[in-house]
Amino acid sequence: MAGGAHIETGGRHYEGEVTAFVLITCFVAAMGGLLFGYDLGITGGVTSMEPFLVKFFPTVYKQMLDDSSTNQYCKFDNQLLTLFTSSLYLAALIASFFAATTTRLFGRKPSMFLGGLFFLIGALLNGFAINVEMLIIGRIFLGFGVGYYNQSVPIYLSEMAPAKIRGALNIGFQMMITLGILGANLINYATSRHKNGWRVSLGLGAVPAILLCVGSLCLEETPNSLIERGQHVKAKTMLQKVRGTNNVDEEYQDLVDASEAASKVENPWKNITRRRYRPQLTFCSLIPFFQQLTGINVIMFYAPVLFTILGFGNDASLMSAVITGGVNVLATFVSVFCVDKFGRRILFLEGGIQMLVCQIVVGVMIGLKFGLNGQGSFNKGEADILLVFICLYVAAFAWSWGPLGWLVPSEICSLEIRAAGQAINVAVNMFFTFGIGQIFLSLLCHLKFGLFFFFGAWVLVMTIFIAFLLPETKNVPVEEMNYVWKSHWFWNKYIPDDAVPPAYNSSKAAP
Repeated sequence: MAGGAHIETGGRHYEGEVTAFVLITCFVAAMGGLLFGYDLGITGGVTSMEPFLVKFFPTVYKQMLDDSSTNQYCKFDNQLLTLFTSSLYLAALIASFFAATTTRLFGRKPSMFLGGLFFLIGALLNGFAINVEMLIIGRIFLGFGVGYYNQSVPIYLSEMAPAKIRGALNIGFQMMITLGILGANLINYATSRHKNGWRVSLGLGAVPAILLCVGSLCLEETPNSLIERGQHVKAKTMLQKVRGTNNVDEEYQDLVDASEAASKVENPWKNITRRRYRPQLTFCSLIPFFQQLTGINVIMFYAPVLFTILGFGNDASLMSAVITGGVNVLATFVSVFCVDKFGRRILFLEGGIQMLVCQIVVGVMIGLKFGLNGQGSFNKGEADILLVFICLYVAAFAWSWGPLGWLVPSEICSLEIRAAGQAINVAVNMFFTFGIGQIFLSLLCHLKFGLFFFFGAWVLVMTIFIAFLLPETKNVPVEEMNYVWKSHWFWNKYIPDDAVPPAYNSSKAAP
């Protein structure tokens, strides 16, 4: 099978239906994305508000006012300012490893509750901040919240959802991220003219945090987690409730078998490095790595700053961020409706090509207007064209690498390595979000318009990577994923025969 096209897995298809219970449960859990999204949207707007800069970053504010002599590329180049933004992601990286243990030993619900609680504390600290130190400590607590939620929610959704709509329900997490970004952009626009508007913007993060703490207490634990912790009777009852049928014996037994195999694993962190798990380790590491090198997060949490640099004006930059946030939400619906119908690969590939084209166009436009010295500005017509291509770029990400970057790693790992695989996914994601967030404004200052070509080159690499190495995983039960790897032209040599049933080994892998 060349490249990783569709394969007939031979996996089981369990009885059951899409119940209202599972839809409501997954909706409540997916609300965890509001935390991540709200922070992504709120930070860039706050760092472009003059009262906030005057109070905490007066050097940046003075530099911003000196339009006549300041290179536009370098107006916001300040490491303390970027530390305010990126410190959250370093904290989330550290928290993800603790969250992996919490999720495995105590269940998915406690991790979600802790995520909301940490985020609540961080939002209150930021809203009442009186100095930079208090801001940074608040950001660290926000990071703990994001780390715990990003660890537990994708796993929860993948375990609760029926295989045939797992993609759509899991993408609910990304949908909530985009709604959080849009809501934050609207709040920033509304509060930007008030002296203490930045306090309102930062402090309102407490609202989704409270909702999530309460919501997590109302959720049911997943059957997988209950079996993992020895609550077999409750697990079977929950599986019947989730699937809407009493005939769950086959799926239940598969979950029990997977749990027994997982219980024999003494160290899941060491286990995931074994040769037989090479595909899972590769994708849990490289997909979040590539996701950050699309450049999307610097667009989302630096959007108002970026638009200000490009000459949009303060209010216009915030409104442009609202527009891109709206596009982000709408485009995510495309993924929700397409991911289980057309599959993961086609969305990855189309999105990569569209992002590459848009980044080249944006880089060329900025290069022609600002050159190497950073002097210039866009007129209204040029600014509108630039905004259109940035929106097309955001749309491509929103229906491809955005949701799929969380979906695919969460669905490819078997139970014995699931917590470790998701922790690696979150940790890599947060590490590179931190790194790129910390150096973005310096990169913009030094690479200038070439920064967009830098991200474009990475998009080309990751699109080729997907084309050749990612098999299609739609409609495959999570516990049957080894069929997929065994059928792939490249990964089959890593999967031992005992990883799939004997009936499969006696037949040929799909072409």
